[in-house]
Amino acid sequence: MKIILASKSGVRKNILDKYGIDNEVIVSNVDEDEIKESLLAEGANPLIISKNLAEIKSIKVSNINPDRLVLGADSVISLNEELINKPKSRKEAFDILKKLNNSKHYLISSVCFSKNGAMIWNHTDTSELKMKKLKEIELSKYLTKIETKTLLAYGVYQIEASGLELFEYVKGDKDSIMGLPIKEIIDYIKQYKK
Repeated sequence: MKIILASKSGVRKNILDKYGIDNEVIVSNVDEDEIKESLLAEGANPLIISKNLAEIKSIKVSNINPDRLVLGADSVISLNEELINKPKSRKEAFDILKKLNNSKHYLISSVCFSKNGAMIWNHTDTSELKMKKLKEIELSKYLTKIETKTLLAYGVYQIEASGLELFEYVKGDKDSIMGLPIKEIIDYIKQYKK
């Protein structure tokens, strides 16, 4: 059984491949910023935003691929219940790192399976991360290691690369932090095949 991954994230595709889940990518192309703004205006917290985005991506691709199992995913950073978005520039990335510096925050990863345009399963995983207290020069030095394209696509820290050095501690599943709570996805696929 081949699932559809409704995400352009190369990291998410790699996780599915690593665990032997047959998949193809069909990008949803939803306007994430517009959806986030709308949800924030309604008073939604980061957890609700993450869940909604995963579901919207999944359903959009499912509508045009009936009878297929479509996986949507979204990850957001929550700092004191404030949504921290992906940076739109290197300056913004630096400002985000300054905000997270010496702070505990949460990375929320939501996934959703849809079929025939309707959600049939979802799961949200929350990881706790505490960033070390770093000098501004150290933050700048870290950012120079990341290509701008990667930074803008995946956010300010790459846990799978050198991002781990920023943290005092990381409590959570590594795959989930990278964007997919894979254990729960595998459990669901096994159950779905029965």
